Amino acid sequence: AYLTVSIEPLPPVVVGDAVTLKCNFKTDGKMREIVWYRVTDGGTIKQKIFTFDAMFSTNFSHMENYRKREDLVYQSTVRLPEVRISDNGPYECHVGIYDRATREKVVLASGNVFLNVMAPPTSISVLAADTPAPFSRYQAQNFTLVCVVSGGKPAPLVYFKRDGEPIEATPLPEPPAGSGSWAPRNLLHRDLDDTKVPKSLAAEGEVGGRQPLATADPPRGLAAERGPVTETIPETVVSREFPRWVHVAEPIYYFRHTHAPVSDGTVEARATLTWTLNPQIDNEALFSCEVKHPALSMPMQSEVTLVAPKGPKITMTPTRARVGDTVRILVQGFQNEVFPEPLFTWTRVGSRLLDGSAEHDGKELVLERVPAELNGSMYRCTAQNPLGSTDTHTRLIVFENPNIPRGTEDSNGSLTGHRGFRLVLALTLTVILELT
Repeated sequence: AYLTVSIEPLPPVVVGDAVTLKCNFKTDGKMREIVWYRVTDGGTIKQKIFTFDAMFSTNFSHMENYRKREDLVYQSTVRLPEVRISDNGPYECHVGIYDRATREKVVLASGNVFLNVMAPPTSISVLAADTPAPFSRYQAQNFTLVCVVSGGKPAPLVYFKRDGEPIEATPLPEPPAGSGSWAPRNLLHRDLDDTKVPKSLAAEGEVGGRQPLATADPPRGLAAERGPVTETIPETVVSREFPRWVHVAEPIYYFRHTHAPVSDGTVEARATLTWTLNPQIDNEALFSCEVKHPALSMPMQSEVTLVAPKGPKITMTPTRARVGDTVRILVQGFQNEVFPEPLFTWTRVGSRLLDGSAEHDGKELVLERVPAELNGSMYRCTAQNPLGSTDTHTRLIVFENPNIPRGTEDSNGSLTGHRGFRLVLALTLTVILELT
């Protein structure tokens, strides 16, 4: 008897689709059984998923955890109603017939097919790398947008747009092994002092005869310096701390795309876009990250608008602070949507903070056990991102506390009233009595 088995190749399918596995065979012998296997671990493990027993004309599934996941369409054809990522991989169909010479022997033949299951990305987000971070108004800032795409299989195509137009970017190589989150540095560097005179980059690295710290060399082309620009730039309405330099040409963008496998069989793709930020043209610029994938009918998109902070709103609790209270001054929001996230710095106008420090970082300033001496003190909150900065002031009014008699609290908020006086008087009397 002869027996041949063949399976037609399957096109890629999307998660949730129905798939039919059809096993074609020809024979002049008597059928014994048809068994479908799923092959895993590089072919070392074959897991039965469906069996047709010709002797008893019965069929059954071997996947107890996935009841009703397979339907027998015909003796050799199995239908998977809703495929999953875990169904991705090779499958084999084994057909057995009885040998003509002896009914105790079964002749087998098999065919195989690969089921390629695709999954569309489930999420996409755009964020700024390394924020919040301070900026120098005398130094151009390298800025990086990061686009994170999760849940796709295979890896999606990721690209950036600015104001709806695709960005032509110079591709960057993969990060060097063991470098962690290596990022290009000094893509473009300018330093200007208050007199608009360019500083010497060579002298800057040799202050006090010290050599500059060694850093990872960026790829060729990244460290190319352009001629410094010294033209006077008028102050902007965005911020009085607006950087005082300008580019003479369009920005040069650098792009990197990486992806890493996830345990569920999908990948996480990361794309970065790096350029030298120019607040005069980048403020209020719309950047979008778009994703194309064979399992998507149209691209996915996530977008952000680069904006300098304006007018932070400050609240103070309690609203009527009394001597000895703990006062919290908190930034609650801005007049606009700010991106990237600002850095907050608190200072006290004309003096140091209550704890003696010159400044405090964070969205909240806490003043513990405020003394009466802080009445009328002014506090400044500076919010800044690489696009600019803004200041907001608030004044602390401290009312008398009826539970604390006047003059019983020092500048540190500790009680020094009648109890302290009585203690000193008692000690003095004790010493006099002992002397007499």
